[in-house]
Amino acid sequence: MKKIYKIKGMNCPSCASLLELDLEDAGVKAKCSYPNSTIEVEENHDPKKVAETVKKSGYSLSPIE
Repeated sequence: MKKIYKIKGMNCPSCASLLELDLEDAGVKAKCSYPNSTIEVEENHDPKKVAETVKKSGYSLSPIE
């Protein structure tokens, strides 16, 4: 099962790609969607690491139930 987060602050598809790379560098496997403003993260991830990386990248996130 994967966790989906809503991302705020992305301006273009490049933002999504850069965020994916930042998360990958942090050891988190994720897929980011600019049109949906979401990021889908693998099941066994550290939510704190995801939140920290997203914040460092200049975005904010909230979980989608």
